[in-house]
Amino acid sequence: MEPFFSVIITSFNREKLLPRSLNSLFKQEYSDWEAIIVDDGSQDNTFEVIKPIVLEQNRIKYFFQQNHGLPGARNTGVYLSRGKYITFLDSDDEYKENHLSSRFRILQENPDIDLLHGGVEIIGDAYVPDKNNPAMLIHLDDCMIGGTFFIKRELFQKIGYFRQIDYADDTDFIERVLKGNFNVVKTDIKTYIYHRDTPDSMCNILKNKDL
Repeated sequence: MEPFFSVIITSFNREKLLPRSLNSLFKQEYSDWEAIIVDDGSQDNTFEVIKPIVLEQNRIKYFFQQNHGLPGARNTGVYLSRGKYITFLDSDDEYKENHLSSRFRILQENPDIDLLHGGVEIIGDAYVPDKNNPAMLIHLDDCMIGGTFFIKRELFQKIGYFRQIDYADDTDFIERVLKGNFNVVKTDIKTYIYHRDTPDSMCNILKNKDL
């Protein structure tokens, strides 16, 4: 039977942070999920760290690929998934225990939603480079954060997958969804813990580059 949620976890050299993300997934109140870990060419001990977890949890798949960047890794996860809704958990972030259960209730009560997003608790710097002008910083409240997306599976067939761009592939995706007049809804239930205190995050690398 297909799970309600497929959780895509992309990772690159995150052996120290990935267990924290996975532990937050295991603590979820809602249990009808599968997880796909896409190791995007890690050169650290990621596989050795998570191998015991994967062997113990039969609803977790692990896939290693050569480095393709975040959009390519997300797309691989989508290809491998089976869930009715696709969502994400960045390897340096966490879920609160009611993250999946709260989204399940919203989606069950509103089956016409094509993409649900929002509901972020920010840890660290709340400002990131603007996608159109990386030299300018904007607050995350004004952003669409890909880790929070819950996407109907069939939406990928209708508008395509994540584009292979260097930055803000999640914003690019949701903008295409909006142009297609699909139903996009934002929630303010803050259950996704977004760590902005990770030095090697894409946003921090770009931000430091432009300073």
